[in-house]
Amino acid sequence: MTTWKKRTKAVHSGTRRSQYGEVSEAIYLTQGFVYDTAEDAEARFLKAGEDEFIYARYGNPTVAMFEDRIAALEGAEDGFACASGMAAVNGALTSMVKAGDHVVSSRALFGSCLYILEDVLSRFGVEVTFVDGTDLDQWAAAIRADTRAVFFESMSNPTLQVIDIRAVSKLAHAVGATVIVDNVFATPVYSDAIAQGADVVVYSATKHIDGQGRALGGIILGKQEFIRGTVEPYMKHTGGSMSPFSAWLMLKGLETMDLRVRAQTATAQELAEALQGHKALKNVIYPGLSDHPQHDLVQAQMGAGGTVLAIDCGSQAAAFKVLNALEIVLISNNLGDAKSIATHPATTTHQRLPDAQKDSLGITPGLIRLSVGLEDPADLLADLTQALGKG
Repeated sequence: MTTWKKRTKAVHSGTRRSQYGEVSEAIYLTQGFVYDTAEDAEARFLKAGEDEFIYARYGNPTVAMFEDRIAALEGAEDGFACASGMAAVNGALTSMVKAGDHVVSSRALFGSCLYILEDVLSRFGVEVTFVDGTDLDQWAAAIRADTRAVFFESMSNPTLQVIDIRAVSKLAHAVGATVIVDNVFATPVYSDAIAQGADVVVYSATKHIDGQGRALGGIILGKQEFIRGTVEPYMKHTGGSMSPFSAWLMLKGLETMDLRVRAQTATAQELAEALQGHKALKNVIYPGLSDHPQHDLVQAQMGAGGTVLAIDCGSQAAAFKVLNALEIVLISNNLGDAKSIATHPATTTHQRLPDAQKDSLGITPGLIRLSVGLEDPADLLADLTQALGKG
């Protein structure tokens, strides 16, 4: 298995077949497990074996298949599947820090990630320093001898800033800090985050892994000692585990993820190039465009621009006109779906941020985030073009 390519791992890794030899992975839709004797129950609670399970909050065969498969895909030793992407972000951070610890984070984050860092961790006595993630001098100045962890989105939501994983990891590891990367925009298809220095990689499986708008899910990936010794005790006791049915959906999503993501990326590149210079737009932001500030880093770190682009219509009124004129692209707040989705971050996903903070992050009133789906590229371009004509 170690010699398999990513697409093969996404289909076959981690499979556990029952005595029936099923082709599609089985859904073990059970909350608990039985024991032959009281002595067996005692022994399992003392130390469960590799294929022994106690309670679905602790682990489940279907969930274990998903954990093993995506860990193999990512090049991680182990993974813990969570109820949502935010359960994964919260679990990765909260399980390892305590009052008095210091965390350094990039400032450009999804609204809920900011809430965990600004509100939750600080409430429990964790000091958090925010930096411009693209400025290595700021990282170097903020990381201290007592820094416990650094956290960043490898590609920020929604302004698509790209952070140098290797460089930040080198700075963090110099003081023994753990590097936690939210890699959702890069996707497991283009990710080499662990090989590039990340200690822990977090995904919202709700996005490209499921990719079809069906279920919430998340995953924390890293070394086995961290996953089983630090993350698992916290997650299983606080209830953030993934359900068996969601894990089965994610397994099915992984089988087609590579094909979907590459097709979506190709379309995103085509749309970004076609929309560049459009008279109704102030700006087109896409990491695959040569004028993106971190274009060279994108090519070295991912090899492609990803499935999401952003357009700035100049004002909220113009953005709303464009959104309301769309016929194919849906207005929603998810991304990575088979259906193309448009989001107005300033009034939805990042609404709670003060205006000054939105301005500093580049979340302008006219900004629209476009998650590109699997529709025909010509149809999407026609839809966007006619909508921009009404903006």
